[in-house]
Amino acid sequence: MQERLPPLLQRIVRETPALARTYLVGGGVRDALLGEPVKDFDLEVFGVDYPELVAALGRWGRADLVGRSFGVVKLSTSEGTFDFSLPRRDSKTGQGHRGFVVNLIPDLAPQEAAARRDFTINAMMYDLRGGTLLDPFNGRQDLADRILRHTSAAFSEDPLRVLRGMQFTARFNLTAAPETVALCQEMVATHDELAVERRREEWLKWATQSRSPARGLQFLADTGWLRHYPELAALRGVPQDPEWHPEGDVWEHTRFCVDALVELPEWIGADRNTRIVLLLTLLLHDIGKATTTREEQRDGRTRIISPGHEQESTRMAATFCQRLDLSSTLVDRILPLVSNHMAHYSDPSSRAVRRLAARLQPSTIHELGVVMTADASGRPPLPKKVPETVTALLARAALLDLQAQGPRPILLGRHLIERGHPPGPDLGRLLHSAFEAQLDGAFHDLPTALEWLAQQRAKPSPGPTPGPATEIR
Repeated sequence: MQERLPPLLQRIVRETPALARTYLVGGGVRDALLGEPVKDFDLEVFGVDYPELVAALGRWGRADLVGRSFGVVKLSTSEGTFDFSLPRRDSKTGQGHRGFVVNLIPDLAPQEAAARRDFTINAMMYDLRGGTLLDPFNGRQDLADRILRHTSAAFSEDPLRVLRGMQFTARFNLTAAPETVALCQEMVATHDELAVERRREEWLKWATQSRSPARGLQFLADTGWLRHYPELAALRGVPQDPEWHPEGDVWEHTRFCVDALVELPEWIGADRNTRIVLLLTLLLHDIGKATTTREEQRDGRTRIISPGHEQESTRMAATFCQRLDLSSTLVDRILPLVSNHMAHYSDPSSRAVRRLAARLQPSTIHELGVVMTADASGRPPLPKKVPETVTALLARAALLDLQAQGPRPILLGRHLIERGHPPGPDLGRLLHSAFEAQLDGAFHDLPTALEWLAQQRAKPSPGPTPGPATEIR
């Protein structure tokens, strides 16, 4: 594990007497044992008080007191940033993450310091001087067995740990231990103690780092915490037509879809925001089926249909996103994808593709193709594949250069003003008409757009609208 540490960090610990008892703790140890890149270097220093720690670190860079009450010092150096903290004992005094009294105890036993960690896989400590692993709760074995197990009864003091369990099971393909599931069930009423920003952060980790997002969703269902996300809870038991959905109900379909998405290279190679947009779209794309699904006789047989579920899903998705207080940058991309996820064309026309690209903005047809592929792949035992309709859609979009962007208006306000159209409402209406004509294929570049404009000006203006007839007695 030593070789995974930045050389400067090794030197700081080796050459600073006050850091003789320094441990790498938390996720850094876990990730190193998994062979993952270690991104967060959290270090716990025993045997010194806060002023001694600040003074010792000051010779290596800027030591910021980012968490004085929690005994945390952030050391910024030319080769990275490292968080150093003192061992502490937390005492629960009230609700929420602020309802704790923190006692910094430099001489606390490392085993007791580890006991405040949430899960055994996060409670391991690596002695940077001695090169040994301290594992008082058998976290290394749990990690090997892919078991998520809480460390101690203190787990119940912070409800955020349940949502952390949700995203950990999804990120590392873990199965929660029965005793951990039972404890989380006892904590189900504490969900609303969490500030929205803390809930949002765990959901965004789920949306960006999952390897099996379905495991996280199942964790919420098993622990009873799914009830706090009613749009998702309502999907369980909602039937689907077995001809199109042999995998089961809408809940099962959604779980298969999100797992199918994270296997696609388009998601794996995406930036953080695009990962969030795509995974939340798949999570929410069918939530409207909970209220629109019904049975109907068609062609002499009973079919299960969900007419209009795209629009209902869009409305409900907006509510879900609002509850997590997601940024408009994300929501404005998610909702058009949810609304248009059924846009399957066997032979899409240029006009249809231009209008679809316009409806999707600021999302793109390329992103819609990823969503539709994951949707089609979430129906086992049917094979995972790119639907022919997606292939046709992407091909037509590529011909129109609309695969990765929506159509841009060709005729702009300055073009009209240069030709004598005064600014005002009439100018806006004419620009709207021009863009509609562009989407219909009336013109494709500025010269043909100006020809279209000249034709509009040459058309006779309609006469005054006649008023109501006057009755003559």
